[in-house]
Amino acid sequence: MILNHLWGLYAHPKEEWQDIEKRHESLSHSLTHILIIALIPSLTSYYSAAHLGWSIGVGDLIKLTHESAMMMSIAMYFALIAGVVALAYLIQWMATTFDAKPTFTQSLELAAYTATPLFMVGFAALYPVLWFVMLVGLAGLTYSVYLLYSGTPIIMHIPEEKGFIYASSVVTCGLVLLVVIMAASVILWSMGLGPEYMA
Repeated sequence: MILNHLWGLYAHPKEEWQDIEKRHESLSHSLTHILIIALIPSLTSYYSAAHLGWSIGVGDLIKLTHESAMMMSIAMYFALIAGVVALAYLIQWMATTFDAKPTFTQSLELAAYTATPLFMVGFAALYPVLWFVMLVGLAGLTYSVYLLYSGTPIIMHIPEEKGFIYASSVVTCGLVLLVVIMAASVILWSMGLGPEYMA
């Protein structure tokens, strides 16, 4: 069943990682998980930007036009999917350094399930107040990093000491990917593809 590991990753993460490792679902299963979970931040950000308006401190709410909010949400959806797939490639590419030989499916499982708490943070956009979303985002990021550190030794079949260093390398690559996505956004905005605000 799609999303069948979602509750377990929060309730008992180490046991759930072992269950994921035993089952090794297909590549399409992991991709479907990403496609569904990535809808959460995309849809909620569209709704909050176009209908609710963002509160950034004092002042009026900031709203985008429906068309602009839709385009930004679609771009976010594909950027999130591309980011997770790129992270999976990096996980597999770095594996030989740590004496691991994962398949791409294993790498994608690790990337997809690790990213899940970050995507779930999208629900916080339904209360579009910047400090609140940042606080929930920080909690989601912290839990994602925890899932990565706890899941890497299990999925990659390496000792915990090597798993810690491997996971730290993956975190670094994830941060680099984030910077690349942000830089691409700035470049696109400067080319005239930025948001259109409602008057």
